[in-house]
Amino acid sequence: MSPAADGPCTAVTCYDDLVAGVLAGAYGPDPAERRISTAFSTRQAVRHAGRAGGYRNEVLSLRLGAAVGSCAVEPGALSDEAVEACVGADVATLLGHELLPVRVAALDAYLMDVAPHGSASGARPFPLPAGSSLEKSRARARAVVELIDAPPGARVLVVGVVNSLLEALRERGLTYVPCDLKGGTTEWGEPVVTDALAELDRCDAVLASGMTLGNGSFEALRAHAAAHGTPLVMFAQTGSAVLPRFLGAGVSAVCAEPYPFFWLDGGPGTVHRYAGTAAGPDRRAAASGAAA
Repeated sequence: MSPAADGPCTAVTCYDDLVAGVLAGAYGPDPAERRISTAFSTRQAVRHAGRAGGYRNEVLSLRLGAAVGSCAVEPGALSDEAVEACVGADVATLLGHELLPVRVAALDAYLMDVAPHGSASGARPFPLPAGSSLEKSRARARAVVELIDAPPGARVLVVGVVNSLLEALRERGLTYVPCDLKGGTTEWGEPVVTDALAELDRCDAVLASGMTLGNGSFEALRAHAAAHGTPLVMFAQTGSAVLPRFLGAGVSAVCAEPYPFFWLDGGPGTVHRYAGTAAGPDRRAAASGAAA
């Protein structure tokens, strides 16, 4: 039986296996026959009201049929020529592209097209209310943090620092180790470490951004979680359709947020939550939307 017949979120062994399966046609139509119609980048600079600091985001997005696949990139790292070259290219070719973010966005678009988020994929919708950028950020953070299966006092390694997530962790009585390749400090002056792998053994759970797909660090986190039974929750704008495939193979839960992202619009929105077998009954109830 093919992975597609088993269900959209059938676990795979590793990222390379997933790509190989897509190229072999195991998940749907031949990717060599599916072409990207639109490619674009979304650039954002933000400083929430009441926050001392701000940040920038840049995301590459590729449209395939009705689906949009995305991968975050470092601001300024992606040339206009690289974006334009994706238009009209087939998915199989882009899965072999020299730039990892292009490969990830193409894989995300393909998997989003063959298995969109919804009950058939094992997802449960979680509504985000309309509001300011900070209000929506906090609402999204609560949706993410509810998926962590850890008791009060547990230490969570946060890979990809989002201050609203740190707030939500404190609200649940969880401690955290903030980690980001940029380093620096959090909104509250806490030092941000830069080496996630060095912190894994002293943390009880991991909360990681889908950006780890785009910078190549996801596989090390997934493999460690699978080997040690450490809960690994992913919050995913990057690779929102990719990461649910790893439920049961190191990933415990995913909060998937496809394009358009919460920071683009002040109106209501939706994220899609997936909980694997590693999540406890309280967190599975939250994932169903009961705690929304």
